[in-house]
Amino acid sequence: MGSGIFSCSETNIIINFSRNRFEGYLPSIIGDLVGLCTLNLSHNCLEGHIPASFHQLSVLESLDVSSNKIGGEIPQQLVSLTSLAVLNLSDNRLVGCIPKGKQFDTFENSSYQGNDGLRGLPLSKYCGGDDGVPQATTPVELDDEEEEEGDLISWQAVLMGFGCGLVIGVSIIYLMLSTHYPVWFSRMVVKLEHRIVARMKRC
Repeated sequence: MGSGIFSCSETNIIINFSRNRFEGYLPSIIGDLVGLCTLNLSHNCLEGHIPASFHQLSVLESLDVSSNKIGGEIPQQLVSLTSLAVLNLSDNRLVGCIPKGKQFDTFENSSYQGNDGLRGLPLSKYCGGDDGVPQATTPVELDDEEEEEGDLISWQAVLMGFGCGLVIGVSIIYLMLSTHYPVWFSRMVVKLEHRIVARMKRC
């Protein structure tokens, strides 16, 4: 039995499409849904890579894409998701080293199990430098720290512009989906757009 749950509030969006039969790739344009708080696409037949654009989901607290066919490496950019409290990438085809730093230092083995090609802590397969000795700060980590300092702006201003920006973004997504993205995502965006329009009318 499949599921499809949307929850839209003034500050966040929750999308749950777990246990369906969705096929195709994870659209990188999901990264434009900057108010996304929870994304659950587990137990489907999705493939391809995790889009690096997911690092734009600055308020994302839970990401679950377990039990799919997703391959490639975990994008290093996802380390910038400082609100991420739940991560489940298990039972896919991921390879390479698990990113280090910030929230990724808190996730347990269960977040990655079932990916034979993954290496690095907390798994028993080590990447270079996983010897317990702290590594030197990389330029990428320095850039992330500088971005955090520069991003201390008023969240109220961000949220005020979020409503208009999301409607415009979803409209653009809808136009692009007809030829470039999977049918399942097109249906998801149309439903989400209707909810947003209905909420704006009530305001």
